[in-house]
Amino acid sequence: MEGATGPSQGGRAPRQLAFRASAGQVLVAELGASSLGVALTDLDGRVASALEEPCDINAGPELILDRVGQLFGQMLEGGRPAASLWGIGVGLPGPVEFATGKPVVPPIMPGWDGFDVRAFFQDRFSAPVWVDNEVNLMALGEFRDGLARGHSDIVYVKVGTGIGAGLISQGRLHRGALGSAGDIGHIRMGPDTVVCRCGKRGCLEAMAGGAALARQGEDAARSGKSRLLAAVLAERGSVSARDIAEAGRRGDADATDLLLHSAREVGEAVSLLVNVFNPSLVLIGGGVADAGDLYLAEVRRTVLGSSLPLATRNLRILASPTGDQAGLRGAAFMVIDELLSGRLLREWINDGSPAGRAELAGF
Repeated sequence: MEGATGPSQGGRAPRQLAFRASAGQVLVAELGASSLGVALTDLDGRVASALEEPCDINAGPELILDRVGQLFGQMLEGGRPAASLWGIGVGLPGPVEFATGKPVVPPIMPGWDGFDVRAFFQDRFSAPVWVDNEVNLMALGEFRDGLARGHSDIVYVKVGTGIGAGLISQGRLHRGALGSAGDIGHIRMGPDTVVCRCGKRGCLEAMAGGAALARQGEDAARSGKSRLLAAVLAERGSVSARDIAEAGRRGDADATDLLLHSAREVGEAVSLLVNVFNPSLVLIGGGVADAGDLYLAEVRRTVLGSSLPLATRNLRILASPTGDQAGLRGAAFMVIDELLSGRLLREWINDGSPAGRAELAGF
């Protein structure tokens, strides 16, 4: 659209052009193991409205995605009437084959393997749909409009119920050949005695993820080693990773030991990425990483101690801010980047917008 006039170079002041971000809307969803978030954004990825609520990913795709669809409908009702829906972006907490939008043998998502998430929303909203791993979208969100702006090589590590990494290489999201790049949660880090939910043994996730911490915290509570965790267990009947983080912040020695052990395991895995990938920035996010400076400091110490000096010379390791909606914004950028790519732009530009062109995501 026409914008303000630019500075004169000696003649008539030029009329500038501006990107009309209000021309369309994008619906996005970020699904985690225990919560989901949805948002409505403009074409600049700015969040106009957002909602978050608890969920259990084990409930299966039909139930969870139907709830997402209900929330999407509420978002559209409160959106701009004149703006059309240009696309939908969804982040899932497991490996996703990006070309088809289908999860592939996701370890913490029983019943989701091969489910056609794209078709589920295309049929309901007549809009093109793209699906990716949620950590990829967090990395993209921080890269385009967050702490990673100005960096071209970054690693985003989410330590929650599961553990995963998103990789930005030379300014582009690196998904790998099929979409499984960055799945560090299943690097073997421990002994054969520790069984992971993926069926393998000794995985990082089974040693240091949120589910592992919860299991270890319940053991500490039942044994009486931690009075704070024992009180939580008595009150609620279970212990979560967030309970352990809170106990650590309150000075509980056993909770602190559990957090430090998780941080060291994560740091060792990150050091492998640092040596191979040589990023300039590592961001640590997720519910477990919310334990605070203690956790981040131990990750940093381990990475610096286990990586090559050249790889860490200018490396920064920071905590990703909680509540900054990086995954939702990243999902919006994913959709917008695909729609404005040369590959797809020629398919819809004569129509004025991609609204109603659900088949675009399959090109």
